[in-house]
Amino acid sequence: MNYRHAFHAGNFADVIKHIVLTRILTYLHQKQSAFRVIDTHAGAGLYDLTGDEASRGGEWRSGIARVMQARFTPQVADLVAPYLDIVRAFNPQRDLVAYPGSPLIARALLRPQDRLVACEVEPGARKQLLSSLYNDTQARVVDLDGWTALPAFVPPNERRGVVLIDPPFEDKDEFSKLAQRFATAFAKWPTGVYVMWYPAKDRRSTDELARRVAVSVGESDRGDGDCLRVEFSVAPQSAEAGLVSTGLLIVNPPWTLASELRATLAELEKPLGQGGAGRYRVETVRP
Repeated sequence: MNYRHAFHAGNFADVIKHIVLTRILTYLHQKQSAFRVIDTHAGAGLYDLTGDEASRGGEWRSGIARVMQARFTPQVADLVAPYLDIVRAFNPQRDLVAYPGSPLIARALLRPQDRLVACEVEPGARKQLLSSLYNDTQARVVDLDGWTALPAFVPPNERRGVVLIDPPFEDKDEFSKLAQRFATAFAKWPTGVYVMWYPAKDRRSTDELARRVAVSVGESDRGDGDCLRVEFSVAPQSAEAGLVSTGLLIVNPPWTLASELRATLAELEKPLGQGGAGRYRVETVRP
């Protein structure tokens, strides 16, 4: 799978991933101690929804555009508010013209004591990210491959934080690499929160990834020992379909996250579903 993000910015997978990220960071605000966000495959930071790439696919129209217009119950409206407020801040004229990627979403939720490390090696994307975070003393853009950065930047000095692993899945061995590199990083920092994104296209690959991650977590005697699996589908999978199912593995999730996501994803089934309601699952993975 070749996942050039400019074509897909603001799609349903971004919506799910970024809601999860904002819920985790909001939870970390409950303690005054500093935290670090490490984004291993950060991308360009900000995406022009009126540009050629985003316009060609138009996936944001069935993603963030629908969510911005959706009506939620008061409980879920409160849960998605931090995410939607950040998106609105990049679109002050109300029309959706830009979509913030994970590093800018994370940056918007940093307090003065918190820090962000964003890794990106693709020259064009890195240049855009540097421009977005220019002269920012709380954010550092690193010209380093995310797989190399993953074990290199843990544990952070802050001792609390989130590692977002969102690779492009351009190589056939990316699932295996994700499981292996996570295990290495987790052995060094078993108390961090890890969020791993994957395209849920092949059940055998995704089940094996979840199993391997859960085994790594279960073998640790220092971590909280939880691995949450979240998947959301907007349409049935078929050989002809593109990306219609997205997945996340969250290690050491906040204790509130599973219930928050069950409530939120249930109300996203209708606006994000294509040709009918979507479907989701939120479950704890055991070794």
